[in-house]
Amino acid sequence: MSVSNWFETFCGNLRMSSGTVSDIQTRYKSITRRINIDYYGTISETSNSLYVGSYGRGTDIFTSDIDIIVKLPYSTYTKFNGYLSNGQSALLKEVRDVIKKTYSTTHLRGDGQVVVLSFTDGIRYEILPAFINKDGISYTYPDTNNGGSWKTTNPKAEIDEINRANKEWNKNLKRLCRMARAWKSKWSVPISGLLIDTLAYNFMKNWGNKDKSYLYYDFMSRDFFAYLKNRDTETSYWLAPGSNQRVYRTGKFEYKAKQCYNISLEAIEKEKDYPYTAKSKWREIYGTKFPS
Repeated sequence: MSVSNWFETFCGNLRMSSGTVSDIQTRYKSITRRINIDYYGTISETSNSLYVGSYGRGTDIFTSDIDIIVKLPYSTYTKFNGYLSNGQSALLKEVRDVIKKTYSTTHLRGDGQVVVLSFTDGIRYEILPAFINKDGISYTYPDTNNGGSWKTTNPKAEIDEINRANKEWNKNLKRLCRMARAWKSKWSVPISGLLIDTLAYNFMKNWGNKDKSYLYYDFMSRDFFAYLKNRDTETSYWLAPGSNQRVYRTGKFEYKAKQCYNISLEAIEKEKDYPYTAKSKWREIYGTKFPS
C-alpha cells in the first residue's frame, strides 16, 4: 500500500461502526422524546435537542461520551431562577427524574452541569438542560457548583464553523481532529477534545496543503506536531472556532508533540525504502488503528 492508502485506511479505522452509531441515535431519540413529552406535550424524537461536544462536531472517535443539549421552555427557567438557593441543582434533579421515566433501570446522576446517563456497553450520555437565548443561537445552562449560577454556551456556532471549514478544506479538518485524538489516546496527552479541534482549526487555516488529500497526511501530521510543539506553554486558553469562547488548557502537551514530531521525521524518511519501518513509526505515534 502507498502512504496515501495507509492514511486513508487509518482514517477509516477511526470511524465508529454503523451499529454503534445506530445505538447512539436510538437512545438520543428516546431521550429527546421523553423531554418533549414532559415539557412540551409532544412525542417528537428530534425537536428541542442537539448533539454537541466532539460527537456534535463530527470529530470524535470510538466514543464513550455523547453530549446533548435539551432545550427547555423559558417558563422552566423562570421557575428555577426564582429559587432562593441553588435552583440549578433542583433543575438537574427534575430533568434526571424525567429521564428516569424512560430509563428507570439505567444509572442516572447529576454532575455539576449535566445529567449523566450511563449504559452497560460503556456509552455515556451527558445531558445539558438549557434555555435558548434571545439571539436564537446561544444557550443559558445551569451550573450547580458554588451555590449555583447560570452560564452561557454557543456550541452551534462551533459546529457550524467546523463544518464550514471542513467542507472548504477538502474534509481534512475533521480527519486531522480524529487523528489527533488517536495520538491523545496513545500518548495520554492532557488536552481536551475542544482544544484539539481549536488548535487543528488554527493550524489548518494557514497550512499550505489544506486542499490536498491523503497523500499529504504524513506531511500534515509532521507539520501539525511542529505547530503544537511550538505553542507557548504559558498560554492558558485559546478561542474556539465560531463561538470565540475560551478553551483552557488542561496540561502541557507541547513536549509530547515534540517527541512525535521527531518520530514523524523518521517515519517520512523511511517511507520510500523501508515502508514497514515507516508504518511502525506511525503506529508508535497513533496506535494500533494505524495499519501495520
